Formats: sequence, structure tokens, C-alpha cells
Amino acid sequence: MTPPGRRREEAARLLREAERRTTPVEPLSTTLPGLDLADAYAVQQDNIAHRLAAGATVIGHKVGLTSAAMQQLLGVHEPDFGHLLDDMVHRDGGTVRATRYCGPRVEPEICFRLARPVRGPGATVKDVLAATEAVAPALEIVDSRIRDWRITLVDTVADNASSAGLVCGSWTPMEYAPDLAAVTVDLHVNGDHVASGSGAQVLGHPAAAVAWLANTLAAFGIGLDPGHVILPGAMTTAPFVSAGQKAEARFDALGSVSVSFV
Repeated sequence: MTPPGRRREEAARLLREAERRTTPVEPLSTTLPGLDLADAYAVQQDNIAHRLAAGATVIGHKVGLTSAAMQQLLGVHEPDFGHLLDDMVHRDGGTVRATRYCGPRVEPEICFRLARPVRGPGATVKDVLAATEAVAPALEIVDSRIRDWRITLVDTVADNASSAGLVCGSWTPMEYAPDLAAVTVDLHVNGDHVASGSGAQVLGHPAAAVAWLANTLAAFGIGLDPGHVILPGAMTTAPFVSAGQKAEARFDALGSVSVSFV
């Protein structure tokens, strides 16, 4: 069996090449047997370091696998996380080239922007809400550099939790924000309704996912910093999108956010 260090190096290289060429690779869990969750997070960190060395900046994190349906699909019992970088951000109502992705999908989420740091272990929903400056309707563009989205937990973690893009709508200061667990959303693609959901589908409350993130990052010596944005997880299913389609998420109490693929 390939030594752990070599497995990590090869996994990181394969994912970088897949992203650069927009050509997905076979599941790492198949081609590099023995790759475990610790390896996968090390691969993620390695490729984020490459992006930072090339000039990108970390602006926050995303949490994935927060819905019961997604956890059951992958046979896992906890979420995962990835990094958000400044070069992933797109303008609300703007356009994105579909060809920059391997197999893009969209997920409606409630984005958090922090005013104060959140550090684990022991972070709670109350801590997160107290530290949050504002929330916004958001669309996460998720993509898998793994062929046909045939992912296990190890595959998606290594692949930056399948994160690829972020579109935020207008920010609502927390003093005016509604109960985030009760917020509902309708997701439309080219005007057709494709899914509905609520904040309660994100670990019972979107802030619970942010607290989970802070507590999990503590093991890596990382905290959530002021000014950072956090995507806590999808409120609905994640439909595929392609060139010529417009995705719009309409939140009942936070407004709308949209992006078009060309």
C-alpha cells in the first residue's frame, strides 16, 4: 500500500489538476485505498495553501452534509467543512461561466457574517448568534472534481467539501433578522420551482452548524474570525445547473439572491 504521505500528495495533485483542467478524476477513495478522513483534511489544507500562495485569501468557511438526507446518502453522522476564498465570490444577479466547473450544482443557504470571533470547543448557538453581525440569502455553487459526483466522505472532504462559489444577497443586521430556523426558501431554476426548505433542516438551526464548525476547527487550532462569512449548509436539495440557466433562491424573510450561468 502507498505510504500515507505519498497518498496525500497524490490526492492533492489529482484534485489540483482536475480543477485546473476542469476534468474530473475517479474517486480518490477507489484509486488511493487507505485514504482516511485525517488524510482528506490534510489534502484539503494542502490545496488551500497552494491557492493562498497563488494570491487567494480565506474569507470564511462552509459546512456541508448538514441535512439528514445527505448524511444518510453518504452513510455519515456528522457534517464536514471546507474553506471559502475571495476568488470564489460572485455578484448577486451576475453571471458565471459554467465551463469553469466540472458538474456545478446550487444550494440555497443563509450566510453568516461575523462581528466577533467564535472559538471552540464549547461554542453554542447562543454564542454564534451573539457574534454574528448580519445574515444574507445566499447560493453556494458546489462542484465535484470527482467524476459523476461518486463521492464518499473522504472524497468530498479532500475536495474542499465540494465548494466552488458563493453568491450573497443583501445583508440583514442581526437586530432585524428573523428566527433563522423558521426561515423558508423556494429554489427556482429558469423560473421553475425545483425545491423548498427551511432553516430547521440545517442541524435544526443554521447557527448550530456554525457552532459545530467552530468546535471542529478548534482541533485544528483554528477559530472563526471577525469579518469572516460562514455558509452553514443547504436548506434544500442541490440541483445541477448548466449554461443558459438562472438559479434564484427566494427567502420568505431575507429576500432573494440569483446567479446566471453562461
